[in-house]
Amino acid sequence: MGQYRKKPVTVEAIQLKDLRTYTLIALQNFAGLDNDIFQVQSDGLVIKTLEGDMKASIGDFIIKGVQGEFYPCKPDIFEKTYEEVWD
Repeated sequence: MGQYRKKPVTVEAIQLKDLRTYTLIALQNFAGLDNDIFQVQSDGLVIKTLEGDMKASIGDFIIKGVQGEFYPCKPDIFEKTYEEVWD
C-alpha cells in the first residue's frame, strides 16, 4: 500500500447561495447557456453528473471539473480541498 497526494488542479466553482432568479442565471452562465444539466427543486438542485444525478443543497459549491463535468461539493469539504486563485 502506498500514499498518494492529489495533483494540484485549478477548477472553476460557484456557490449555490439561494434559488433566486439571478443566482440561477449566473449558474446557467457558468455551465453554458446550452447546457441543460440542472433541475431546480424547492430545496436545491439536481445535477446530472458523470456518476448520475446528484443533489446540491443551498450553500453547496458547484464545481466544473477538468473534463468540463459539473458536480456538487459540500462547503466544509470545499474549504478543506480548495483555495481561491488570484490571477
